[in-house]
Parts: sequence; C-alpha cells; structure tokens
Amino acid sequence: MAEKGPLCFGPIDIAHVPIKFWGKVRGNTTCLDSSAPCSHTRASHQVITHLLSFSSSSSSSSLSLSVPLLLLPLLSRHKHLPAERLQCAASLRAGETLTRGIFKNTLFPATSWISSDCGCTQTYFCSPFFPPRIDSFPEGAAMLPFYLLTLAATIQAQSQRLPGSCNFESDTCGYTSEADSTSWSLNRDGHFVSVDAAMSDTREAEIDADTGPQREITGALLSPVLEQEEWSCLRLVFQISGKGSLEVLQRTEGKSFDKPLWGSQAPSDSWVISSMDLQNGTEPFRVVIEGKPGRSTGSSVAIFEIHISSGYCLECDFEGSHLCGYSNRWNANVNWYVGGGGGQLLHNNIQSDHTFKTGHMMYVDSIYAKTFNEVATLASPMTTVPMSGCLSFQYQRSESRSNLFSVYTRDQLGQYQELWRADRETQSGTLAQWAPAQVDLKAPYSVQLVFEVSFNSPRGGRVAVDDISFSPEFCSTDTEPTFDPSISSCDFESGFCHYVQDQGILSSWSRVSVKPNIFRNGDHTTGSGYFLLSHSQLSRRSGYVTRLMGPTLPANMKYCLRFSYSLRGFNQTDEALAVYLQQQQQSSSQEKIWTHGENSRGFWITTDITFQTSQPGRLVFVSTCRSFWECGSVALDDINVSLGDCELTVGLLSMSLPGHCDFEAGLCGYAQDKQSDDADWRWRRGPPPTSYTGPRGDHTTGLGYYLHMEASPMLPGQRARLLSRPLRGSKGPQCLHFYYHMYGSGTGRLGIHLRADGEELLLWQLSGEQSIAWLRATVEYQSDSQHQIVFEATRGSSVRSDIAIDDIILQGGTCPEMEIKATVETSNKIE
Repeated sequence: MAEKGPLCFGPIDIAHVPIKFWGKVRGNTTCLDSSAPCSHTRASHQVITHLLSFSSSSSSSSLSLSVPLLLLPLLSRHKHLPAERLQCAASLRAGETLTRGIFKNTLFPATSWISSDCGCTQTYFCSPFFPPRIDSFPEGAAMLPFYLLTLAATIQAQSQRLPGSCNFESDTCGYTSEADSTSWSLNRDGHFVSVDAAMSDTREAEIDADTGPQREITGALLSPVLEQEEWSCLRLVFQISGKGSLEVLQRTEGKSFDKPLWGSQAPSDSWVISSMDLQNGTEPFRVVIEGKPGRSTGSSVAIFEIHISSGYCLECDFEGSHLCGYSNRWNANVNWYVGGGGGQLLHNNIQSDHTFKTGHMMYVDSIYAKTFNEVATLASPMTTVPMSGCLSFQYQRSESRSNLFSVYTRDQLGQYQELWRADRETQSGTLAQWAPAQVDLKAPYSVQLVFEVSFNSPRGGRVAVDDISFSPEFCSTDTEPTFDPSISSCDFESGFCHYVQDQGILSSWSRVSVKPNIFRNGDHTTGSGYFLLSHSQLSRRSGYVTRLMGPTLPANMKYCLRFSYSLRGFNQTDEALAVYLQQQQQSSSQEKIWTHGENSRGFWITTDITFQTSQPGRLVFVSTCRSFWECGSVALDDINVSLGDCELTVGLLSMSLPGHCDFEAGLCGYAQDKQSDDADWRWRRGPPPTSYTGPRGDHTTGLGYYLHMEASPMLPGQRARLLSRPLRGSKGPQCLHFYYHMYGSGTGRLGIHLRADGEELLLWQLSGEQSIAWLRATVEYQSDSQHQIVFEATRGSSVRSDIAIDDIILQGGTCPEMEIKATVETSNKIE
C-alpha cells in the first residue's frame, strides 16, 4: 500500500521566506478572477489560517507565505539554483493533488491545496506557467542558521543512502532497462524515468490478424548488483497515470523467478511514496521494477526517486525530507507537524528533538481544537514482510489529563488493534523531558503503525514523537514467540498431523485414499492421495456424530481457516458438516463459526473463515447424522490455518508464489499460441456444455475459473496451445506443478513442452481418459537459457474429449519426492 505525498505536515515556524504565489485553478472556474465566487486571497486564507503563519498583501491578491522546511533542502541540492526555480514552496498539507514534472527540485515535484471554506472548491496547484518568485528574504543573520540547518540535514540524508539509491538528476545510477522489454526513458527536464503507452518499437504498433491483439507493454528496470547483509528499506517515489501497474521484485542470481516485494495498480495524479523492507541475506541480488502502462492515451508509469537506507521501514528520526514515508491524516483542526530544527516553534514550548537536539520531530498541538474528541493521526508506511519484535520510540507530552495518546496497528482492511497507551498520570503543564516507550509488535501480515492523539479542548496540551526504532528481539524475555499456525494445518497425506478424534463417541473420521477413476473423486491435494471421510461405514445405529479436534490456538488473535470439503448423499442438512471453536478451559463451551451452505454434489469446494479467539481454544470439525435418510458421506481435506483476516492472507497467496496462476483473475501473463495451434484455451467457470466430459468446477475453490479446451468445435487431432511468459534460465533444476482434468471416453492428449532457441522439447505427456477428479502433475526440468513452457492439448476421437488445467506453479529447485509418490497410488485404502 502506498501513501500519497507530499509529506508536508503544516507550519514550519523557524524560517519565514516571503514568496508571492500565483495560483492556477484546475477546472472551469478561476478564483483569481474578481468575478469568481471568492477571491484568491480569501480562498487561501481559509485554508492557510490553520496551517501557516502568513501575512496578506494589501496592494495585491498575492500572499506572503512561509516556506516549509521540507522543501528547502533543494537550495543545497542545486549549487546554482535560481530563485525562480523555487516553485511551489508554499506546500500546505499531506495528501493533496500534485502534478508530475512541474516541480522536480525536491522529493515531491508540486504542491497544492483545496479551498473548501468558501465558494471555490477548485484545486489550486503550482504551474510552470505561473511560477512563484522570491521577492525578498529576511535578514542574513536570520537566514544563516536556516541554511546551515538545511545543508546539514541534506548531507545527513545523503550519507544514509545505500547503493541502489537514485534521484535521476543526471543519469540512471547504473539502472538499466532489461533486454526484450520496453525501455525506460530518462526525462532530463523533470529528472525522472518513465515508460509510456507509446510503443518503443514501431513493429509492435502493427496488429496482425495472425498474432491477435497487441501484447502488454512491460518495461523492466534493473538495479546494479547489490550486496546488503543487513536489513534495509527501499522507498520508491512513483506515479501511475491513466491505466497501468507497477511492481517491485527482488532477483537473486541463479534463481529462475523473482520474489515479489510490492505492487500497485492505483492511478494517481500525484507523486506517491511507497516503502518496502529488504530482508537481510548474504546472496547478491538486483531490484527489478516492472512498469506496465495501459494502452489508453496518456497512460504512463514514472519513477521519481529510489531511496535505499539501512534499517526497517518503520524506523524514523524525521530528519529526511521524505519523513520515512510517514503521513498525516488530514483533520480540519488538529494535525501532526514537523517541529524542531533548533528554533522556537510558535504557540508551544516543545523542546529540541531527541536525535540531534537541533534536528526534527513530529508534534501535535491542541491549540486549534474546536470540538470534543479532536483526533490527529500519524501513520507509518505499510509493512511488506512478516515482522515481530520490539517497537521503541521517544515521546514528550503535556497536559496528560486532557489528551489521550495511543499507538495502534492498522491492517489493509482498516481494522485497528491497540498496542500501547500513554499513562494519564504523566507530568502536566509544560512538556516533560523525552520519555522512552517500548511495546512488543507481532505483524505476520501487512500493517501500519498509527500514532493517534485525541484532545477534548484547545487546552489539551501537546504531544511530540521522535526516534521510532524496531528490533527483531522482543522487549521482554517473557513475551511468547509468534504462534506458528502451520501446526494446525494438515493435508492428511502422512496421517492426522496434530488433529485427534473425540474418544467420547464411537463414530470416527476415516483416512481414505481413492485411486483415480471415472466414478468418484479422489482427494483434493493430489487427486490420488489421502483425505478424511465421515459416515464411510454402515452402522446399526439410527444416527451418529463424528468430531475431529485440532491443536490449541492462542487467545486474542485473528485467524484464517481454509479447508476443502465434499458432500454426497440424500438430504444434505446443515448439520452434515459444521466447524466450532471450543474454549480450552470450558470444553462444554463452543461457538459455531461455520456450516456448509453449498451443496457440493460430489466435488470439492474450498471455503475460508475468519475468526478470533478471546481465550485459548481449538477447532472442532463436526459431522452429524440423525437418521439413515440424512446420512451421506462427508469428505474433508487440506485444512490450512494462517494468521490474520482471510481477505488479506488468501489474497497474498499469489504474491508469495512467483510463477503461480489459479486463473481466478485472468491468464496471469499466459498467452494463446496463435501461430502453431488450431483453437484456443477457454477461460471457464462451472461445467462445460458437453456432458460426460470436463470438470464440474475448478480445482482452486470448486466455484472459480480454470482453462479448458472445448472439443466440440474442433476436429480430431487439432491442438490448443498455451505459452508461458519468457522465463529466465537457471543452472539448477526447476519444478512445474499443475492440475489437469482428463475425463471423457474420447479424451486425446495433454503434453508439456519446453520451447527454447526456436526448438521444442517434450517434457511430459499423458493420453486417454484419466479420472473424473483433478489430478496433480509434477514436472522437473532444467534450462540454462531463456525459455517458455507450452501446454498443448490435442482433441481426441469424439466430442467427449475435453481437457482442463488449473493452479499452475513454477518454482526453482527439485520437485519434492513425496509429491511425486503421491500420484502413483494404484489401489483404494481406508484406515
């Protein structure tokens, strides 16, 4: 997730550089015209009054504004910078609209504000056609400390940069466009690199009837080889205009697939900053930035700056102009501001910062609070990797009885969890000295830190924060390690894992294996492995209950349960399968968290459930049969438990598996081979139109999408071919996993080919009807040059010869032996 810039938080009171500002209005109405609903002076006044100290000019409609400190490092960045280049210095607040390329002499190229307190609701922004100019400066004695401070802050920021950082001022710092991809171009006027919708090769502009629609434009920007053994943070300032996407990956030498770090498809009309953690390691790597602009006119992807620094992305001392990606959530009255710098701030008694005594910190003041419970929010960038350890920071606080200071985590769904709250009995009146705070942080999924202060009145005091840091060691040795949810996961291939049967009842779940056949499904994991089956034996009793209990789950945590089930039988009541959460201390106390709502009609359906524990508890899978006419068979397989909300953890699956495609959102870069095939693979959901052939649902969830070769419009021997995107070669082995469905009396052939250097090599092939179930195939191969994987389906002797594929995974390394063995069972088994 990205945070919009500019990261300017409000008044900087130590330096007052008068600037005359000419505004331009985006829209049909101009507030500069005297006939507009409001004047430029008044429109600006309404917004600025709470943000900057200012003075109105009686002789003109311009304003004399204070220059925010965040924008002034440009003065030392350019030795011969003319005053006219100091554009948009009157930056007002975070989250406002920017226009790329207008102002490129600081981290953020333009600034704007919105007037909402009078008739003008247009967006004001700086424009090259209306450049502000510096009319005068305060006396030299007053400005000298400011310039020295600015220079010192800039030098310090530069010294913190690690190899791989680049601001694209004069060159690309060793970044190069990858061969066979669209080239990134360096804009020397705006000092950024971009890849646009316009084709770099005129041959690509032609659409050939034989090749189909134009390919997706992809520009891959490669960093120099980086060697960083310590944890570091990569911050990216970028913009996606129109339609497009941007993805950052990590490429390790010798591995075929890049590791996704972050991605975005959200368009913006401003520069946006995003942060991602680079985990420590000993292997050299490259950063790969893939920009994919859409085909629409004006679509482009641009990068303004790449900044790599040591430490975690959550850490910040607020000395850099980017503020480590922290952002203020705008409030009309109270906001977080940048303070410090060795000068006295207006309206408060905040002392110097904690880091350097002459540096900067973030602070919030209640002086403009107007309503009850005014809240100011400072948010960190989202974490991009699982993290657990000790969060530390320094804070100052006054009038503690009149304000509430808390720290939360916030996930991508907007759900909050309190980490820490300041004691209400700290010193009142003037601010106390800097006080340290520590709290354990467990973040197995993406979260952001939220520093929140609420005031009840303008006399609520002030709060300041500085030196946020993180350690992978917990603050206290008594803190329990982060729970590993994998102990609650099981595919039943090697037994019951940590699940046990309820010994208090006579009926039980049976562990079953069914060999591939055309009448009954096998397991969900491989199609020929093991799963659990209830009601698998006839009983003299009129009804019975089976209970499967999982291991204990810790309290006060949110979990995602994902599992696959299949129901067969007469009347499938809502008691056929249910899931309960049983409290550990009171075995008789249990809460039903799920019951089946889909009649699976004999095929596997995958579902997921989000639940939270208030006390230690365990999952219980219960199947109930009250009479013979209600009893069918209930199958259970592939139980998976992870931390966090299912909307987050399930969505991260494709990001965590490079080369993975479940076809739920499209073809994932796979393409039809228009030059060598006779028909297309079809993207389908549900059963095919021809009876007694093809799957009844996809493999992923049973209710999703898969790729399918429809035999009815084809002739015997005709082929449908699917090509992967070009894959890098590797000296080591590579493993291809996929699921296939070959059911029908006239089923033809499915083959996997390796295409490299204009030639194809057959890797795997299967002919004829195989099973009514989805079966998993594993193919191990090696290629040291760029190549493609080809899925080729050949139509058989009759229309009942459909072939389908789903859930493709390409990964480096050998294929696990257990997975290969799991596909060669030749007989049914019941334990």
